[in-house]
Amino acid sequence: MHDLPLRPRRLRRSKNIRRLARETRLSTDHLIAPLFVKAGTNVQEEVSSMPGQYRFSVDRLVDEAAALNALGIPGIALFPAVPDARKTPDARAALAPDGLYPRALRALKEAVPELLIISDTALDPYNSDGHDGIVHGGVIDNDATLDVMAEMAVLHAEAGADIIAPSDMMDGRVGYLRAALDDAGYADVALLSYTAKYASSFYGPFRDALDSAPRHRAHVPRDKATYQMDPANSDEALRELRLDLNEGADLVMVKPALPYLDVIRRMKEASDVPVAAYNVSGEYAMLKAAAANGWLDERACALEMLLSIRRAGADVILTYFAKSAAQWLAGRE
Repeated sequence: MHDLPLRPRRLRRSKNIRRLARETRLSTDHLIAPLFVKAGTNVQEEVSSMPGQYRFSVDRLVDEAAALNALGIPGIALFPAVPDARKTPDARAALAPDGLYPRALRALKEAVPELLIISDTALDPYNSDGHDGIVHGGVIDNDATLDVMAEMAVLHAEAGADIIAPSDMMDGRVGYLRAALDDAGYADVALLSYTAKYASSFYGPFRDALDSAPRHRAHVPRDKATYQMDPANSDEALRELRLDLNEGADLVMVKPALPYLDVIRRMKEASDVPVAAYNVSGEYAMLKAAAANGWLDERACALEMLLSIRRAGADVILTYFAKSAAQWLAGRE
């Protein structure tokens, strides 16, 4: 036998030794399930580009939320599929007190009160121009968008949202929404900022689910590059982090996750609040397609992918694999 005093394989030789030496843990505690809601009754409509993900009517949404809660998943992030007839350039449907989204929030909080509900205040589901903000004169009007989102945030808090998550990337939104919530008596409602949301090409299936892509017509920007971050930048993410922390963010997020693991790590090292990462629709769809073709093992690759996001530093992972991962981690199929 060779004289090798350093043999790292000693800590790999059995399953239980590997468990003892494991540096990163993944559990249901780290998972948030994004869900889609739409109008109707008894609707569970699969998103074609996201196999296994559905647009639920409120009644079916409540059933799904209860199932996720039973699996130990701490919360959901809710996104509305709004019909074109309800979309306008000023996104006014977002402010309807009896609209689809507030009704869904109230139903969820009544049926599963302990489940955390994360609400989104971006305008793209309601905006006939398909942008996260109001389009004026061919550009996104930052401050006009803040005014609408502040009303949305208060409406969502009134309806039962536990965490407001502005995903729009407008300047100053965290402080503006914090002030609006506090003034309305919702100081206990937390803010999860999409701190570093990149102008990514991995969002396509999500936009299919909500029909929320920018509309290709005159005076409407063709993409979201003037407000979402340049994929080439990571120092900029730390600048956004400093701004969000100074404005009162309770949690911060990087989106997408896999192409930006380095940004998650940098954010974790610089942040004094929990860091979330969004394992987005394109990342989900790629693995589902490869698994459907027999090229990859879905379970093994999904858990490895989620573990890598945790290893990079994410305390919370929004992922479409949340339900499956919870079942796998519990030893169920």
